[in-house]
Amino acid sequence: MTADLAAALRDEARRANQRRLLVFAGAHDACRSAAREALAGAGIDATATTEVTARESESLGHERVAPKNADALLGTTRECVVLDCHDECRPNALGRAVGAVDGGGLFVLLTPPLDDWPDRRDGFDDTLAVTPFEADGVTGNFRARLVETLRAHRGIAIVDVDTETVERDGCTDPSPRPPRTTPSVPADSEFPRAAYEACLTAGQADCLGAFERLRTPGNALVVEADRGRGKSSAAGLAAGAFAAAGQRVLVTAPGFESAGAVFERARELLGSLDALAESDCDDRPRRIDAASGGRIRFEPPSTAVESAAAADLVVVDEAAALPVDLLGGFLDAPAVAFVTTVHGYEGAGRGFSVRFRDRLDDSALDVAEARLDEPIRYAAGDPVEVWAFRALCLDARPPVDPLVADATPETVTYERLESAGLLANKHRLREAFGLLIAAHYRTEPNDLARLLDAPNVSVHVLLHRDHVVSVALLAREGGLPADRRRAVYEGSRIKGHLLPDVLTSQLRDEEAGVAVGQRVLRIATHDAARSRGLGSHLLDSVRERIETDWFGVGYGATPELVDFWWRNGFSTVYLATTRNERSGEHSVLMVDPLTDDGRALHDRHAQWFVERVGGTLSDSLRDLDPDVVRAVLAGAAVTADHDCSPYEWRVVASAAHGPGLAKTHPHVFRRLALAHLTDPESTALSAREERLLVMRVLQSRPASAIADELGYDSARECLRGLGDAYEPLIERYGDEAARAERARYVD
Repeated sequence: MTADLAAALRDEARRANQRRLLVFAGAHDACRSAAREALAGAGIDATATTEVTARESESLGHERVAPKNADALLGTTRECVVLDCHDECRPNALGRAVGAVDGGGLFVLLTPPLDDWPDRRDGFDDTLAVTPFEADGVTGNFRARLVETLRAHRGIAIVDVDTETVERDGCTDPSPRPPRTTPSVPADSEFPRAAYEACLTAGQADCLGAFERLRTPGNALVVEADRGRGKSSAAGLAAGAFAAAGQRVLVTAPGFESAGAVFERARELLGSLDALAESDCDDRPRRIDAASGGRIRFEPPSTAVESAAAADLVVVDEAAALPVDLLGGFLDAPAVAFVTTVHGYEGAGRGFSVRFRDRLDDSALDVAEARLDEPIRYAAGDPVEVWAFRALCLDARPPVDPLVADATPETVTYERLESAGLLANKHRLREAFGLLIAAHYRTEPNDLARLLDAPNVSVHVLLHRDHVVSVALLAREGGLPADRRRAVYEGSRIKGHLLPDVLTSQLRDEEAGVAVGQRVLRIATHDAARSRGLGSHLLDSVRERIETDWFGVGYGATPELVDFWWRNGFSTVYLATTRNERSGEHSVLMVDPLTDDGRALHDRHAQWFVERVGGTLSDSLRDLDPDVVRAVLAGAAVTADHDCSPYEWRVVASAAHGPGLAKTHPHVFRRLALAHLTDPESTALSAREERLLVMRVLQSRPASAIADELGYDSARECLRGLGDAYEPLIERYGDEAARAERARYVD
């Protein structure tokens, strides 16, 4: 039975150049036996099969991948992928596994009995069961949704191995395989003919042709497509053509595995052209050397942005998975291609297009677009793709603009969405999750399960005419027992409690986990209704209805975001000394205290932050953007101490007004700089003067470099500007000794 069913599905998949999904539900050993029989019946060789499983057992294929490492499948194709969900059903692994199956192949899912599956608890549930909750507090709604979609969508066969019955055979009687469009070589092509001959569709060849414009500096290209359309392969062929011509190509992506197809296609093209350097070898996968002297190399985003200007071409693969501020750093490259997925866990094309395209279009680069619609891995209409998009909400969308375009705080209503209600109301779920996908580069399928199942997470929305216009996800943190607080203080980590964990382990506060808080995981407002106070209105609505000691938030610091949270009552308690490798930003933690216990936690950490930040700015944060520094310090709830002795005031005043030298007493000048930058009532300096204080006084950067960046005529002029900047600070904070010293030179 199993072998015949698998053979029929495989035959249909091959004829249609699509994929089919085969579910074996029941006892684990019986599911594995059935899968082994199915692979043999379908004629799929073990070398073309990968099993994704949490169990250390003999693999059904030539390799075994743990679910948490399923990103290893990115950029690869298999005739069959077997995903074992008995020990854990990890949504990210599901998305990555199904994406690796080639046209004509099978995706095999091993599950517990479908009727019982939502009520069972597994390893992924353990990751959602954040202290003080246990796994039995996880709802199982995501799996209930998964079962419903498996039973409703075409191209999915379901076998109950316990009763040996076929619930669905999955056959669709597909139309004959449609012919692929035929690629051609443009008559005026500058790229090698072999590059176009390697294209599989006319759309891919057209996309490759669009890359040719990047041979001229000052150009940018945006390539958008759904998964499986060959966009990364087109980028790889273009990179190989550039390298063959002696050009330097810099490739970046959220991870090297995301750019695997780029390097594979580039190496294949250079090999076909006999253009690989003799020193090039496969054991150095992150760099390809061409005989011409050209080179293709990979760097993670946080470092690639620093070296982009030195490359001839920068390829940013899966660009939608990177934050907008980091993407903006690549606009200084001579030529740049942004390659992005429209739908998928890698990132949301809409968020990229809405948030970043305006900055790109306003840049000095001449921007062109290319889009690939025709699938390459499988034929159009593939039922497994349709199922995966729906099951994982990869195709979720916010409401269309006209439905919420006139939303204001006066027209909206607040609602807390319970997980059971979200499961039942698919329309509401798609709008809320679609809004998160559009707004946040890090939203992924695991977040869908977290939204539906996690007992510590709550969902809050503003509705305009019954459509979601703003959404926030909050997570309960803190309230930790003494033994857990002690363990974290002594070096253990605790999942799901970001603020207590950092404040305890890094800032050495063993009592940081006592108070109970709510951390804002995500907040998003529809782009058609932004800048009207809806995000602030949502935070106020939540604050009025949730009893907690504090609100908190952690994110990659940008001046705009810090200002938003500061205006909403949050203040700085922590600034990371290292950059996040993915975002390239320094994380900041901010807290809004709501009770006496929350106030005690906030006040001591706000004070400690101001006391230590001067030392980190002159050391590990020396290169941090001065506008980020200004924003983070302005977001502090404590004004730094500006008290000086009479002698110190004479030193400062003589340096500002007379022959004194700031470098003889740098600590005094740092103290005054911090006092001004943390003083909410001080408006004594311009933004340029504040940047000068940050860069010269707090970060100790060379005056010549500061002069170049801030537009001073020389290093001497820069230092003269520094003296001028201290004059109003002396006026604001100085004592009688400062005024007397000033009078010697001014009056």
